[in-house]
Amino acid sequence: MDPSRQALMKQINEASFAVDEAVLFLDTHPDCAQAMQYYQSAVGARKAAMDAYQSRFGPLLVDDVIGNTWTWVTEKWPWEGGC
Repeated sequence: MDPSRQALMKQINEASFAVDEAVLFLDTHPDCAQAMQYYQSAVGARKAAMDAYQSRFGPLLVDDVIGNTWTWVTEKWPWEGGC
């Protein structure tokens, strides 16, 4: 896997973990302004990393396919060494 591809996937995974943890905390502390700010920051970081990945390597999610061709199936699947 391309090192930059791997680095972007690492950023996506780390930001996704942070989002999930913030969601769990906010479920029990819905009025915590600091947690909400953290959540919004993590969501922004995840979106930025996903946008960077997708602009270079293609869609990560089926609903992110753009254009006039079905590019979802043209990349390697995870078990083939893709993302």
